Amino acid sequence: MASRFEGKVAAITGGASGIGLATAEALLGEGATVVLVDRDEAALARLTEQHGARCLAQVTDLLDAESCNAMVPEILAKIGQIDILHCNAGSYIGGDLADTDPATIDRMLSLNINAVMKNVHAVIPHMSERGTGDIMVTCSVAGHAAIPWEPVYSGSKWAMTSFVQIMRRQLMGKGIRVAQVSPGPVHSALLADWPEENLRKAKENGALLEPGEVADAVVFALSRPRNVTIRDMVVLPSSFDI
Repeated sequence: MASRFEGKVAAITGGASGIGLATAEALLGEGATVVLVDRDEAALARLTEQHGARCLAQVTDLLDAESCNAMVPEILAKIGQIDILHCNAGSYIGGDLADTDPATIDRMLSLNINAVMKNVHAVIPHMSERGTGDIMVTCSVAGHAAIPWEPVYSGSKWAMTSFVQIMRRQLMGKGIRVAQVSPGPVHSALLADWPEENLRKAKENGALLEPGEVADAVVFALSRPRNVTIRDMVVLPSSFDI
């Protein structure tokens, strides 16, 4: 297969596991250089050793304001360019709002919304100066439907759907494509907080995606000709009833 991303640099938040790692591995296989952004320093060390010189580590805690603000400048200092920023890191809260505490709500909204907006804000000057770039956000089918058992999570993803649509319009004249991928449930640690009965039924019914299946969709969108933007891809397991 041709190396469609040779010479490109992709920075992926939440890159040490799940969708982020699957996307990183797919892009590495297509010739890209990938910067794995994560707070898990040990996992990053293991993965960069495993994947070789085109896989770099960026230790960032997106919930720490200084660390989050330093992410893009530190990546540019290491490698000089960012062609693809995949804002993938996120967290999940399920269950009734009345059963959730304010600190948990703050943490999830800070990661799912604030960090994404700050990362995109930080990379715009660099991509605008170069006249090219891709910004990809991992959203969710919960950003398109009112999921009754996850009001906080769904609310955060609706916010991202709006943000992506607005930023696509703001940046389209600068050569920067903005898009999102909206998967259904993915077999990953993110679902640890799912209601046990919902998770059991999903597993039994084959209503879970694997991270690599979402990564395939991301790579498809990023590999389109520059005159084509795949603004959003809703990727569902065929047995998922939403």
